[in-house]
Amino acid sequence: MTSFINIGGLAIGITAAVLILFWVQNELNFDGDHPNADHIFRVTTSIKENNWIWESSPLLLAEAAKKQVPEIEKVARLNTSNWPVFKINGNLAYEKKVAYVDDDWFSIFNYSFLDGNAASFKRDPNGIILTAATAEKYFGKSSALGATIRIDSMNYEVKGIVKNAPSNSSFQFDAYLPLAALLADPNRKQNDENWDNFNYITFIQLRPGSNTNATAKKLAHILPGNNEEGTTISLTPLKDMHFDTEVQFSSFVLGSKNTVYVFSILAFLLLLIASINYVNLTIAKASLRAKEVSVRKMVGAKRIDLFYQFIAESLLTSLISLFITLVLIRLSLPLFNNVTGKAFDLDLSSPSVWLVIGVTLLAAFTLTSIYPALMLSTFKPLNVFRGFTVLRVKDTYFRKGLVVVQFTISVMLISATIIIYSQMRFVQQTNPGYNRSQVLSFPLPMDIDMNKKESSVQSIKQELLGKTSIQSVTLSNQPIINIGSISTGSADWNGHDTTFNPKIAQLSTDADFQKTMQLQMREGRWLEHGNEADKNNVVLNETAIKELNIPRPYIGQRFTFKGRTGQIVGIVKDFTYKSFHEKTGPLVAFTDPAWFSYFTVRIAAGNVTKAIADVQSTWNKTLPGRPLEYNFLDDSFDNLYKEDQQASFLIFLLAIIAVVISSLGLFGLAAFTAEQRTKEMGIRKVLGATIGNITALLSKDFVKLVCISILVATPVAFWAMHQWIQSFAYRINITWWMFAAAGLLALLIALLTTCFQAIKTALANPVKALRTE
Repeated sequence: MTSFINIGGLAIGITAAVLILFWVQNELNFDGDHPNADHIFRVTTSIKENNWIWESSPLLLAEAAKKQVPEIEKVARLNTSNWPVFKINGNLAYEKKVAYVDDDWFSIFNYSFLDGNAASFKRDPNGIILTAATAEKYFGKSSALGATIRIDSMNYEVKGIVKNAPSNSSFQFDAYLPLAALLADPNRKQNDENWDNFNYITFIQLRPGSNTNATAKKLAHILPGNNEEGTTISLTPLKDMHFDTEVQFSSFVLGSKNTVYVFSILAFLLLLIASINYVNLTIAKASLRAKEVSVRKMVGAKRIDLFYQFIAESLLTSLISLFITLVLIRLSLPLFNNVTGKAFDLDLSSPSVWLVIGVTLLAAFTLTSIYPALMLSTFKPLNVFRGFTVLRVKDTYFRKGLVVVQFTISVMLISATIIIYSQMRFVQQTNPGYNRSQVLSFPLPMDIDMNKKESSVQSIKQELLGKTSIQSVTLSNQPIINIGSISTGSADWNGHDTTFNPKIAQLSTDADFQKTMQLQMREGRWLEHGNEADKNNVVLNETAIKELNIPRPYIGQRFTFKGRTGQIVGIVKDFTYKSFHEKTGPLVAFTDPAWFSYFTVRIAAGNVTKAIADVQSTWNKTLPGRPLEYNFLDDSFDNLYKEDQQASFLIFLLAIIAVVISSLGLFGLAAFTAEQRTKEMGIRKVLGATIGNITALLSKDFVKLVCISILVATPVAFWAMHQWIQSFAYRINITWWMFAAAGLLALLIALLTTCFQAIKTALANPVKALRTE
């Protein structure tokens, strides 16, 4: 049983640690597979006027930089803002993961071509490069090279097939189109060639030995009319881009170094818990090997020989655990990939995979081998019977200390699980200030004819309002679930200090928005249909009134926004228009049909299926040849907390693993203790001890250890979770019952583990026990 606990516990611990370290390694090595990664930088712009940091820059900067900055070897631009419509086999679909890139993109960044090449892509403005997965999606198993894809109103020829991007690449695109194709639209080109429009992500490859700060200053001087108080430019190393969370908006998936550090620590703690089982049981059974070690010493065995013998035993245990670990990793990878959203694979031919496994195995071997081998090779037989270790610390106290460490970690993880679950439940159940149930939204096509936009929009809205399946319809520039459009310096009001220009969320919407989203008014009214004055009037939220210091009476106050002067006609109660991680800021609602980009539809009760069909038929009638992309607000809301849900589930799994491993060790120690006290228990039963007395006697020491663990874990867990929950602007209060529940659960698990062995001993025949010598 001891071998089973040692090997099983180690295998589970190593498996959990390896999986976590796969993810950690993936995060820390983002974008490191490009040969010139150390010389590649993203141009990052900082607008001092409003303290905004953008990953984008003007279109014209790249060409000017190549001519004026000698440190730059190559330049490439990227645009991801356009969702072209792909038409294949009569099916229409928006391809959201499309990158429009410069000719030098494939010479700066490393791509493995499975078919075709970058040279042919550069020569043809109507060429396209697909990833292997996208090529298979559109063309199946047949060759895609040379095939034609109808994109928007043009035909494009497939010039190359590249390997799918690794999970640690920022460039998770399915298709690459020439930048020239995007700029073929004269209106787009005219707009983007304005130096004030920062619509492109610019990457530069510097010559070896170039000074990045000096290069950045030269780039800033290229911007027309720029000075030190205007726009500054910095160069973000490609390898650091994944953790650059200071940018206002990012086209790439960003990571958190703090999260990486936390999970690295968790991997070590799980490995420590598993290793403690081996050390504890080895120490507990040390006296049983006293005769073996004594005999070996008497026949001439040296201390170093015994040390290496026990090291070899630990190594054998670790290697057996490794084989079981490889099986467990293979079995658990699908679940782990599903939770993390990655595509890890146990590729035993990959050096990086063996690096993670090797480091984990070495750590486990070190934790399990050094101390037991040192103790067993250096003790004096007499000291074993007295219960001392080589460090002159009571063996029993040392073992108990290790059990306390195990359950301290377990209680901390259980506490974390309870607190994270409570916060996620709070997020789901707290009223955001609007009703998101039975509501769907869908965007207008990006390339809609602006001359026909207003008539198309009104046609769709009026026809939808005539459907019995639909309760109400509204238009806005963004869905209410995530309003990211921000303005700075565009507002003015009575008593405004012109040096105070806060960030204000801007919501362009119509008269039906408040009714559709069921917003609550604090004062005044919402914008009205047919009211000419409301073309300039605004509605503010409660936070805007407070932070902008609007004087009373609020209603009727002058308010200028985007150059239009009107009045404040209403104050809407605050509603959460971002995730709960961000505090609700000032918001202004106004009406400008040119801004309308999204429909939001409230469905009549019990008519979801019919409403979707009605929306689809209305869309097809008004905007034929354009795919409809709709989302329910409930789903969009959940997506805001996808990463939090992933972390929550991972912590839950790790807590289970920690408890299982700790319980295995406790079970082994309880079994060993019961075995050592068999004769004592037999005498107690003969003298009248009940099963309850014996069970309590054998269990009480372990219960004390768990209680100590709870006392140690509670303040540490409180501090750690207090730090975590600060990332939410709206959060629960961490209260005592959460730690009490975690402690009681750990205590219950410990009782069930030890009582099994205690009851088994208590039920044994005392006569048989007394005959055992």
